[in-house]
Amino acid sequence: MHGEYKVPGGKLVVVDLDVEESALRNVRVAGDFFLEPDEAILSINSALEGAPSSMGAAGLAARITAALPESTVMLGLTAEGVGIAARRALAHATEWSDYHWQLVHMGPQAPALHMALDEVLTAEVAAGRRAPTLRVWEWASPAVVIGSFQSLRNEVDPGGAAKYGMTVVRRISGGGAMFVEPMSTITYSLSVPESLVSGLSFADSYAYLDDWVLGALGDMGIKAWYQPLNDIATEAGKIAGAAQKRVAGGEGAVLHHVTMSYDIDADKMLEVLRIGKEKLSDKGTKSAKKRVDPLRRQTGLAREAVIERMIASFRNRHGLTQGKVTDEEMTQAEELVRTKFGTEEWTARVP
Repeated sequence: MHGEYKVPGGKLVVVDLDVEESALRNVRVAGDFFLEPDEAILSINSALEGAPSSMGAAGLAARITAALPESTVMLGLTAEGVGIAARRALAHATEWSDYHWQLVHMGPQAPALHMALDEVLTAEVAAGRRAPTLRVWEWASPAVVIGSFQSLRNEVDPGGAAKYGMTVVRRISGGGAMFVEPMSTITYSLSVPESLVSGLSFADSYAYLDDWVLGALGDMGIKAWYQPLNDIATEAGKIAGAAQKRVAGGEGAVLHHVTMSYDIDADKMLEVLRIGKEKLSDKGTKSAKKRVDPLRRQTGLAREAVIERMIASFRNRHGLTQGKVTDEEMTQAEELVRTKFGTEEWTARVP
């Protein structure tokens, strides 16, 4: 069995192992990390040898930590990362390189249609009818997108939304509200087979699926990191938030979408969103204006150039071919707008 895991902000860890009588055997840990002293790798292998195959990543990490010499130095490697790689081997997880990734980058679409396309494309990936897909959104109009479980009246000021012509829609994933203006926001979705995140906790899957964009931002000179549970941050502040939804059917799939602030109008956002004091205190700041730092200021690049560089970075890492939404998929999405995402019943399902 073979498992791989790239430690967020670190290096690749590879674990090969067998299972005999419900125990790990012939464990071999490798990767492009740095480890001193050399014999510490033998301690890691020995710590995992004989461990119950039912043991979770935390338990495996504890065995490794207990076995390492006190003088051990790990760079780009953690005991937790080795444990996760082992669990991914046991779960028969797939890797990014196992797939032919497809890019969908269409012209501007209505907010409700974006919600529907996320559901349809991810369901098609789950059913095996669509390749894993990176979809970059273009917005036809300004919008507020609330999470699946958020209260409409608690999150959105209807007067502010009406003043600025903002459409309010509800997505299928959890998480917080997104304030969107077409040329001030960069949004993308990953629709991936569930096996890509096998062996990862829900929280770890966020970091794993965000890792490529951290690399893309790094290529543009931005030092960014994953901030649990679902934010991407820099020294200047938060620049993006992510949300996920597991989709059943076939082999299963995961929808992971991210909204990045390119050039946010903080004053307008505060008129439209009701951002409570509790949320601000949770983020360790006194002002909502300081919570989000636009990419325009940090990169000095046009929005289109940032998107082009992100796509190029993904292509260089994992491969990417041009794709499109099929006629059948678009028909399904338009029907979902009519029956679900464009209805008051769905949008206000949590009043």
